[in-house]
Amino acid sequence: MRMSSGLTFKSTKGSWIRNLRRQCSCRSVEFFVPSSPPLDPEKVKELQRFITLSKKLLVMTGAGISTESGIPDYRSEKVGLYARTDRKPIQHGDFVRSAPIRQRYWARNFVGWPQFSSHQPNPAHWALSNWEKLGKLHWLVTQNVDALHTKAGSQRLTELHGSMHRVLCLNCGEKTPRGVLQERIKLLNPTWNAEAQGLAPDGDVFLSEEQVQSFQVPSCVRCGGLLKPDVVFFGDTVNPDKVNFVHRRVKEADSLLVVGSSLQVYSGYRFILTAREKKLPIAILNIGPTRSDDLACLKLNSRCGELLPLIDPH
Repeated sequence: MRMSSGLTFKSTKGSWIRNLRRQCSCRSVEFFVPSSPPLDPEKVKELQRFITLSKKLLVMTGAGISTESGIPDYRSEKVGLYARTDRKPIQHGDFVRSAPIRQRYWARNFVGWPQFSSHQPNPAHWALSNWEKLGKLHWLVTQNVDALHTKAGSQRLTELHGSMHRVLCLNCGEKTPRGVLQERIKLLNPTWNAEAQGLAPDGDVFLSEEQVQSFQVPSCVRCGGLLKPDVVFFGDTVNPDKVNFVHRRVKEADSLLVVGSSLQVYSGYRFILTAREKKLPIAILNIGPTRSDDLACLKLNSRCGELLPLIDPH
């Protein structure tokens, strides 16, 4: 699959109809959501029963909730990055050590940002936000960095791996909005132009080495330090205080629902282990197998945006 998109991405910032039953575009589903069987009415009833019995529900979401918003993931069968290409996500150590790797990363991110930042929540994000407003959801933990839960209005939220919508200085710790950096990059590169050769997760696109060579990388306006998205790259670790905070939320909960995650990454899987130790009932909604299927009392292979809006949080 080849997708071509240049610097003139057209933003889709038009109003999103806040209708939980609204379906995502065929384009997004076709490209990035793996195939799944039709909804099983009995399974819907089982999830409804699970949610009804939950009084302090903790939900953990992964990339599978955002594919229906048009954001690709890494691991989905046939449609994830690993299945479509031989490219690997950037490693934290490589980013910190290598100026050429930072140059390539920021060039690609600069091209991908207009489209990535324009993605909107889908019915699954709106459903979870509604559950919070109705007092059903005790806490929401997301492994995603796309800020779609925030856009949907979720507040009882921990972004486990950070957010692409913020930029962090590795020297002084200054944080700035990613949109502000986009304008600075434009000023640094007034004549630079590139066309993407396909989309990748987390705001990344594919560019050739030749396209990247003349790209100028911004530095921190306060101290001149290295800038990095305020996210946990592969090979890095989640802040221990954040981990401990989530562990406390899990221990307060009386049930745990996983939405759109294969749980292959330990940073999320460890909370499943905590839930098991506490003997919490666990339900998993994910297309395809997960690392914790054997620990779940309920497993559903359905699209998040089709199933969650059918559940009455009361």
